[in-house]
Amino acid sequence: MSKLELSLQRFEAWDRRVTERANRATAYRPVRGVFAIVSRLGDGVFWYVLMAVLLARYADAALQPVVHMIVVGVLCTLLYKWLKAMTSRPRPYCRSDSIALCVAPLDQFSFPSGHTLHAVSFTLIALHYYPALTWLLLPFAVLVALSRMVLGLHYPSDVLAGGLIGSFVGGLSLLIFG
Repeated sequence: MSKLELSLQRFEAWDRRVTERANRATAYRPVRGVFAIVSRLGDGVFWYVLMAVLLARYADAALQPVVHMIVVGVLCTLLYKWLKAMTSRPRPYCRSDSIALCVAPLDQFSFPSGHTLHAVSFTLIALHYYPALTWLLLPFAVLVALSRMVLGLHYPSDVLAGGLIGSFVGGLSLLIFG
């Protein structure tokens, strides 16, 4: 076995172990409930409400930030769907009996985490325009990322990749449009 193969096996074992440990938290009903709610809000509900509140509060001044978020959201969706189709990585609960599925997945594959990708990109954009929302958006984005592993839907590597891709797309969009 080559060093690369051995390294990949170790990484996959680490990925699975961390997911299993995070998923154990769902044995506690309140934890499972909180992360299920966070996950549902991360499906898009939270971000749509944020955009509506920004438009209601700031009217025309919020139009650019909201359109910016919509454009990035569409680009991120296209990108993560393409990546999921290309990698076809099974979700953790499909590969390990010790990982419980706690909420229904939105699609079949695991890599990358679309919830995390969107949470990071939307947070970067919203904070660029409204830094006073840091107290709300940063903790929510972190909870969304954690929810993916706790609920048995993603490995840490899926979440990290989603965060990196979201950072890249959000950051690049700020260079172009911000």
